[in-house]
Amino acid sequence: MIFGAVADDLTGATDLGLMLARAGMSVVQAIGVPREGVPLPEADACVVALKSRTIPAAEAVEMSLASARALRAAGARQILFKYCSTFDSTDEGNIGPVMDALMAELGAPVTVACPAFPENGRTIYKGHLFVGDLLLSDSSMKDHPLTPMTDANLVRVLARQSRHTVGLVPFEVVDAGAEAIRDVLGQASREGTGALVLDAVTDAHLVAIGEAVADMPLITGGSGIAMGLPDAYRRLGLLGEASAADADPHVPGRTAILAGSCSAKTLAQVAAAAEAGIAHRRLDPAALVAEATPVAGLADWAADQRADRPVMIVSSDTPEKVRALQREHGKGAVAEAVEHTMGALATALVERGFRRLIVAGGETSGAVIGALGIEALRIGREIDPGVPWTYSTTAEPLALALKSGNFGAEDFFLKADGVLS
Repeated sequence: MIFGAVADDLTGATDLGLMLARAGMSVVQAIGVPREGVPLPEADACVVALKSRTIPAAEAVEMSLASARALRAAGARQILFKYCSTFDSTDEGNIGPVMDALMAELGAPVTVACPAFPENGRTIYKGHLFVGDLLLSDSSMKDHPLTPMTDANLVRVLARQSRHTVGLVPFEVVDAGAEAIRDVLGQASREGTGALVLDAVTDAHLVAIGEAVADMPLITGGSGIAMGLPDAYRRLGLLGEASAADADPHVPGRTAILAGSCSAKTLAQVAAAAEAGIAHRRLDPAALVAEATPVAGLADWAADQRADRPVMIVSSDTPEKVRALQREHGKGAVAEAVEHTMGALATALVERGFRRLIVAGGETSGAVIGALGIEALRIGREIDPGVPWTYSTTAEPLALALKSGNFGAEDFFLKADGVLS
């Protein structure tokens, strides 16, 4: 193993796995902290998918350290702490505390932070994160129910979370290429700057960053930061030439869409699927909190619909309605109720012959994977930038499209099912 990643949610881990697989690396995605004494599968890269983005920081640190130790024991020479391309966190963490702990664990005097992903509209300029043409703080992320992002200046955001001094590698340096980036990283290490946010507005910038950081023990960022790593590893003699990916397995069975994200992107995708005539049911989040949702009845309704078309079950709602419910019941209670219901629904649907699940939202995806008891996934065909089909490694595989709330085109749900048809 050359590369190991600790991802703070499931869909982000899948996004990263796709980035590496597209560049010819063999990739395994492990679900949860690797069990002690159970060896990780052989691969060029292993991405450990945690559910640590919004849990207490101390717990996120503990899980991340345990995962990094397992990856290092399996031979990984470089660790990436992978978080969302919109830097989802609060002033208490969890990005800064996990980064600090991993730096201490790996003996890294300096690391980098770069969540940019231009292909999906995430760019960084003068340390400010943009979502499309909007500053992060002006985007729909300002209304996120768990991690509202109201400051677009990543240097400032990370400095509030980390014990380290945080600096910036500005556009002019990144645009000058890998050698210029290395020079600034070296200077930062000598001057005691622990973490550096890197500007990046094009894929060429990410490739240069990958070349510059390929020999660092720890890097942090979104999946885009890995874009240039495979070729850099090849130049270092660590990785062979790209090989053709195995054919995706054929997974017969029905398709269900489970939408739990409340992002503007997912809400638009839900609306597009409903307008296209996809049979759907909307869950009442208040009823979920009250445990008044009949999961078995919903699964029976899904099984009674046309077998040649997907069905869709939605708990997503507008930010205003979600905030009102959180004020009444608390953020944790609402999130737990939604995740528990979606996990139970996934299990009930599989029992009724649904073998293809399209899941929207990182927390929802984690709940579904946990409920189904899946421990590892293989990366398959890409649906939209950053979102592939994945396949469980069980004897009778399930096909799962696990989508970050903010990813995918408006017709994603319709397109995803068509990829496997």
